Amino acid sequence: MQFHIENMKCGGCARSVTKAIQSVDAHATVEADPEARQVVVNSDKPREAFLAALKNAGFPATAA
Repeated sequence: MQFHIENMKCGGCARSVTKAIQSVDAHATVEADPEARQVVVNSDKPREAFLAALKNAGFPATAA
């Protein structure tokens, strides 16, 4: 699944986003691209759980 995160602008942001995603699923694979402000997540957990975790971490996301 893909997410667009408008305020993910640097490597530090990408690490915070990855940490938030892995708080939902520690085994999720995460590919973050700060320049494109996109994240690709490979997990069987529901999209809504990731959206909530990202919002709580200060990185509100939309489905891309």
